[in-house]
Amino acid sequence: MRFQNKTVIVTGGSLGIGRAAAAAFAREGAAVALVSRDLANGADAQREIDALGPGEVRFIATDLAREADIQRMVEDVQQWGRIDVLVNNAGVYMQGDVTMTALADWEQLMAVNVTGAFLCTKYVVPIMQAQGGGAIVNVSSEAGLVGIKNQVAYNVSKTALIALTQSCALDHAAQGIRVNCVCPGTTYTPLVEAALGRASDPTAERRRLESVRPLDRLGTSDEIAAAILYMASDEAGYTTGAVLSVDGGYTAQ
Repeated sequence: MRFQNKTVIVTGGSLGIGRAAAAAFAREGAAVALVSRDLANGADAQREIDALGPGEVRFIATDLAREADIQRMVEDVQQWGRIDVLVNNAGVYMQGDVTMTALADWEQLMAVNVTGAFLCTKYVVPIMQAQGGGAIVNVSSEAGLVGIKNQVAYNVSKTALIALTQSCALDHAAQGIRVNCVCPGTTYTPLVEAALGRASDPTAERRRLESVRPLDRLGTSDEIAAAILYMASDEAGYTTGAVLSVDGGYTAQ
């Protein structure tokens, strides 16, 4: 098991990609801190992943827009003795061009998607330095690599995560801390399923999203989780500052 005796933090771990990643780390033997502000789904994810074993999993309710919450969460996880992997996966989505995006909405999205990842990294890095290394994986998006219409705040936040990845990779390589980024394409998560359900023709909208990809389908949470685990694993020991697209070929066009 690749993560036996390792401790992993997964933010946004209650649903979708984060939940799949938390489950995958637990199956590989890790002690997993499943971090989310979603109390109901967080508790449900803990019960589900607990049943998978063999790794331990603990849900820690955390609002990533609040620095004090992040500090408390990191202190709680440190009681396990070490922090080997941080997965900055939590994020919120918003549609709208620059004229349609209210400042308050922009600031709230940036607080979670960018500042939350920055603060988690800020408080985890000293722990990793003291123990001799670790791995951080930021979950960006294809929207961080190419422009996508009518979602300006989300696009900017995901591009910022790529810059955070590369900056921290350079700053902390000498301490044995690897920092990498995974950029998923549209993935069939509960949030995407709900968005499709709001479309006037959900079947046609799904086919539209699929058809713009060379692989002609949406991704799965398990496929993105596999990429996250690879980047966090010793198999990727010579990889830092990398940006891995897992998008069905969308950004290769």
